[in-house]
Amino acid sequence: MPRYKILIEYDGAPFWGWQYQDKGPSVQGALEDAVKAMTGQDVRVNGAGRTDAGVHALGQVAHIDLAKDYRADRVRDALNAHLRPHPIGVLSAEIVPDTFDARFSATKRHYIYRIVNHRANLALKAGHAWRVPRVLDVEAMQDAAQVLIGKHDFTTFRDTECQAKSPEKTLDTLDVTRDGDEVNITTSARSFLHSQV
Repeated sequence: MPRYKILIEYDGAPFWGWQYQDKGPSVQGALEDAVKAMTGQDVRVNGAGRTDAGVHALGQVAHIDLAKDYRADRVRDALNAHLRPHPIGVLSAEIVPDTFDARFSATKRHYIYRIVNHRANLALKAGHAWRVPRVLDVEAMQDAAQVLIGKHDFTTFRDTECQAKSPEKTLDTLDVTRDGDEVNITTSARSFLHSQV
């Protein structure tokens, strides 16, 4: 049974998050429907992480186990065809050893938050950035962010329903940079708590 690693991007606006749930559409559910349309089988799509409702992804890794051996480019193309009209794209697919696990093989996860720092309403970046009309002091934000780098107890940053055994996580990077009128906050770690980022 070959295992495929797939790299996907998606607009999270119409979804209740990554994980399949009864209350509304999920990215995982749309992908599993596409796999079923392609193979005729119910196959679980395992993601590297579980994004919350409305969160977008530029490079989410997942894996699937298929009963038949397909060329990786055919898997990519077939999934893309069956995902229409969902705002999900399969960027690549590759056959990987069955020891690969999208969640547990991940060595780092990255998040980026975009703030558009101008007075005009958002038009093209609506739903993909947060507008803050007053000028932000990016240098002060960067200095403050450095306090959070390293291993800390992030209890106050996690959801009350977070099931992690420990509230301690190690934040590898947290950077605040300006690019014109856009302020980008980027962070990376091996893992995050539910609602930490």
